[in-house]
Formats: sequence, structure tokens, C-alpha cells
Amino acid sequence: MGLLDILLGRTKPVAPDLDQLFALPSAAVTLQAAASFTPTGRGAVCFATVEGAAFEQTHREVQALLDADAGRDGLPVELRRDRYGYSWLISHRAPDELPLLVNDLHAVNTSMEVNGFGPQLLCSLASFRHTADDRPLALVYLYKRGTFYPLCMLPGQHRRDNALELQVAPLLKNDLRIEEDKARWFPLWDAPGLID
Repeated sequence: MGLLDILLGRTKPVAPDLDQLFALPSAAVTLQAAASFTPTGRGAVCFATVEGAAFEQTHREVQALLDADAGRDGLPVELRRDRYGYSWLISHRAPDELPLLVNDLHAVNTSMEVNGFGPQLLCSLASFRHTADDRPLALVYLYKRGTFYPLCMLPGQHRRDNALELQVAPLLKNDLRIEEDKARWFPLWDAPGLID
């Protein structure tokens, strides 16, 4: 960053640090102990949809890599497009297999990045449910910021539980890099992997 950038207030973008995803299992322990949220075993990676043979090849390679896991039970990895035109690669694991889910999310992000599609990556999420009332919560990793934020959706509504988000975020500050700019805590309405 040069002197002109400093004078004009421009900042250098934060480099993605995909290894931050490996902090999710530790954060899950904190989340369960402090707020009674447990992993669901679902997670997803969101990216801007790209047309073309190279992207389709990358998608097939990622899906084949994850589906080749002999220990995977249940649903295979699936690709969905949301109503806003974004693509989601969704992974399903058993609720007690959060480390494996994190490996899946890391593998998807890394494969996209290595194949030149890093700029299309938007976020990754791991979903949780409250043990008493089944409320959904996601820990969302912002690819371009290298940070996380909690996303608490109110069931059946396009509304968020902002109070709960603000309560959960400080609980996780020792486990995750929490996004300080709350304007970047995007709602992700109807996100696959969170509401399914």
C-alpha cells in the first residue's frame, strides 16, 4: 500500500485465510456450552454463478472429490442455485461430524481458488440448531474478509434475531475472527444448508 492509498483512505483487501475454517469445531464447543446451539451436520459454500466449461469441470471435480469419501452417509454433495442467482454447494454430514464438514467446506473453497475461481467465492456456512426450541443459526465465513459472523434467522420469516446475533458474537471472539463491520452481516435469506 502506497502513500497515495493512505492519503485517500484506500485499504488493501484482506487476503482470504481458509485455514480459519478449521476453528469451527472449537467455536461449536463454545456455542453449545454458552448458548445451547449444536451442529446440524449441514454446511454450504456460496459462489457467484459462472458459465463455461472450465467452471463446470471444476464443479464436477469438487463434487466427485467430496462424494468419493467412503465414510459419507446419507445425502451426497449437491449443487443448488438460489432465487438470487447464486450457487451453493451443500454438504451433509452427521451432526457429530463437524470436523469432516469443515474439511468439505475447505476442500470446496480451495479447489475453487486453485482453479482460478477465488473471486467468485462469497461465503461458507455451518449450521446449528438450538437444543430447546430448534431455532436455526449459522456461522458464516466471509471469503473476501477472512472473518465470521453469526446469522440467526427467525423460522418461517424473512426476519433475523439481531439480539441473539449480538449475544452470540462476543461468545465466539476467542475462537473465530468475528467481522466487526455489522453492515457486512448479510441476511442470506433462504440459504441452502441453513434452512433445510
